[in-house]
Amino acid sequence: MSALRVATFIALIGISSSQTSDCSYLGLLKHLNLTSTNEVLQIMRPVKNWTTSTLVQVDMLLYGILQVDEMSQTVTSHIWIEMSWMNEFLTWNSSDFCGIEKFTVPMSSLWTPDVTILEDASDTSSIYRSPLSQVTSGWVYTTTRQRLTFTCQMKLKDFPFDTQKCTITFSSMTSDAGVIYLGTVKNDTALTIASETFMVTQGEWELIIMMRKPMLYVVILIVPLFYLLILDLASFFISEARGEKLSFKVTVLLSISVLLLILHDMLPSTEENLPMMAVYCVVTFALVGISLLEAMLVSFLFDLDCYCGQKTRSSVNAQEEIQLEADFDKGKVSTD
Repeated sequence: MSALRVATFIALIGISSSQTSDCSYLGLLKHLNLTSTNEVLQIMRPVKNWTTSTLVQVDMLLYGILQVDEMSQTVTSHIWIEMSWMNEFLTWNSSDFCGIEKFTVPMSSLWTPDVTILEDASDTSSIYRSPLSQVTSGWVYTTTRQRLTFTCQMKLKDFPFDTQKCTITFSSMTSDAGVIYLGTVKNDTALTIASETFMVTQGEWELIIMMRKPMLYVVILIVPLFYLLILDLASFFISEARGEKLSFKVTVLLSISVLLLILHDMLPSTEENLPMMAVYCVVTFALVGISLLEAMLVSFLFDLDCYCGQKTRSSVNAQEEIQLEADFDKGKVSTD
């Protein structure tokens, strides 16, 4: 008889537990008070004890380097930010809801940390935040895709063989470190490897910090300047008498001036020290300028020598004519 009672009691427990178990998301949302507008969950930092700090984990993946503007000292990139934090009011036993371990709710229904990038200089229209957040046993996950333009103090002394290190700082606008402290889920090595794997475009840069690919600048600046310098040196073999040497050197100097203008459009005027590329251009320009002055001086001396030679010949011819006239007059007098 007692065994029958035990079996009946176990059966009743099974029936009651099956009746209280809810396999719908709606039941879970009701359990967490998310079925109606809950302003408390929206405006209050989700901790049961106000002295407890909220850990916010931020991971950023770089999907592309779109533009690097040396003049304005800004970098435009495409980034993906994954942010997560602990909400102590959104916990449940998954076994009570048929194994539901995660669900999604609108971000407007929950408190969201005001974490921003301090170096951000982009337009707000370039930011796309997912309207939904995922909740998993107390943890809230959100994603943001952004065309980020941020400021970066660049060191261009080694241009175009430079490597830039830009800092992106995440910070809360209203909370200090005692209220919200930031961390990451993955380490920097894993994030770098992931960014290099998923990167779609990187322009003239390589993602090792930020290393410029210098080949284009070597082709359009360094090699032409060196070639123009060689041509200027070769112009010493042009004869001064033909009058082409001076015009050739002026053409070379103007060509270097065009390359200097191109370089001026690339580099900012805020650099304290001249980049090596600028020094190379200035030295080349100075050497060709000195060569042009030398050609002008030689041309002047050549013309002066010709002028003096003509005057000397004219003087000699005049003296010879005078001497002949004098000899002729003497011969005429002796004949008489």
